[in-house]
Order: sequence, then C-alpha cells, then structure tokens
Amino acid sequence: YSSHDALFVGTWLPYLATKASSRLSTVTFTHMSTPVTVYEPFRAGLPPMRQYLRSLWSRRHFIAEFSRSELREQNYGSVFGQLWLVLNPLLLSGVYFLLIYIIGGASDANRYVHLTSSLFFFYLIANSLTGGVKAITSGQRLILNTSFPRIMLPISATVIALFKFVPTFIVFGIIHAVIGLPYSWQMLWAVPILLIAMIMALGMAILISCINVYFRDISSMLPYLTRSLLYLSPILYEATSVSDRIRTLEIANPIFYLLDSWSRVVVHAQAPSMNSLIHASVWALFIFLTGTYFFLSRERDFAVRL
Repeated sequence: YSSHDALFVGTWLPYLATKASSRLSTVTFTHMSTPVTVYEPFRAGLPPMRQYLRSLWSRRHFIAEFSRSELREQNYGSVFGQLWLVLNPLLLSGVYFLLIYIIGGASDANRYVHLTSSLFFFYLIANSLTGGVKAITSGQRLILNTSFPRIMLPISATVIALFKFVPTFIVFGIIHAVIGLPYSWQMLWAVPILLIAMIMALGMAILISCINVYFRDISSMLPYLTRSLLYLSPILYEATSVSDRIRTLEIANPIFYLLDSWSRVVVHAQAPSMNSLIHASVWALFIFLTGTYFFLSRERDFAVRL
C-alpha cells in the first residue's frame, strides 16, 4: 500500500465505521419504538380474554359499519331489497299453507299466522347460519393483512340477520292486527325469547364459521341442514299436535321449543311454558359457549388454513 492508502485506512475508516454504527442503531431504535405484532407458532388455547374482549369492544363501530356495507352490497338499502326480504318468507308461507290445506282438508287464519310468524323467526337463525358459514373464508384478505379479533366476522353475520328480521317482524305485526288476533301483556315474553334466539344464532354462526375453515364442504351441505331443521321444527305444524313420544325426541332439536314458545307468545298471546324456556336457554348457552371456545382456541390457525 502507498502512504496515501495507509492514511485513508488509519484516519477515515474508523470514522465511517462509527457513523455507520450510529445510523444502524438509530434505525433499529426507530423500528423498535413502533407497535409490532408478533405471530407465534400456533398452539391450541384461549387468548388473554380481558385483552381480547377489550380489543373487540373497541371495534364495535367497525362491526356496525361492516354489517351496513354488507347489507348495501345485498341491496338491503333499496325498497325492492327490503321488499324481497318480506316477500320471500311470505310467498313460502303461502305455498306451505296451500299444501297444508290440500293435504289436511281444513285450516284457519290462526294456522296461517303461526306459519308466517314461525317462518320469519326461523329465517333469523337460518340467515345467521348462511352468513356465518363463509364469514371467515370470504374475509381471507382482511384476515391475512389486518390484525383484529376474527370473531368480529361471524358477529357481523348475526347482526345482518337481525337487520333482515326487523322488517319481517313489522309485517307480521300488520298481519296480526288485520286478522284480529288477541293481544295481552304476555306478549312481552317475546323480548327474552328473541334474546335467547340471538344467543343461539350467534353461537351457531361462530361455530359453523370455524368448522368451514377446516371442512369446506359444510357450506354445500348447509341448505339441506337448514331445510331439515325447518321440517323437524314446529313451523308447518304446531307443537301441540305432536305426540308425546315425538316431543321427547325433539329434545335433540335446539330450536323446537324455542319456536313453540315464540308461537305461543306472538300468535296466541299466551305465556310460554317454563320447560320450553329452560330447554331453549340451555341449548343456546351450550351452542354459544362451545362455538366460542372452539373458535377462539383455533383462531390463530386461520391464516394458515385459508
């Protein structure tokens, strides 16, 4: 080396190394000062619930706006969109009522009101299932690019089902008044029954959204499952017309006694039986707690499965 090279190495190289080290430490400090989300290897188990619930509550406005955007995408905001929500179960109840009249040979106005109210109420649960089954798989981009409680997606599906139920309930009130069915204070039982139905519908949406991540064929089977629930539940018939043996078997149907209680309250203006309320409440809590535990314990695995 020449004398100039030796001067450069001895004088400038230590200076450049010092500057580079200071800049590197500055960059590292800047990155470490920003919030960082660490994705650890998946391990089954519940997340820290207090932090999770706090994060979920802070995003309640997002759930509302996300539900509204989904409803707008389904043309819910238009007159014809809301009209179809009412016409679909109304036409279906008319077809079923005609079949009952042809097969049974006799029917009355009470039977039609029971059929209509039960179908409206059944669609609240069925819409939660159909919306929840693809809540996670359809939100793939959102899940892969954003950190948030994934349970918000099936919750939004249940909120959408509730929004769809509101206009049908108003139409049922008009039908109830036109036909001239009785009113009483016992009809206030509709509020806790609706609350039980919402807990059950939310639990079903959470559970089936998680199952669909691992078994995608469940979405294809869902129409047959919901149709089977419709026929096995007191919609085309009243629970009082079922034999005691069949009623015993219907304990395995989570919505049988729920629909029976709903019909007693809103159609006949009678108080529901306590056994029916207990049966519906136990099923609702069981489905909700089981679905929530299964969902939260597998949530961190969704990004890998999608």
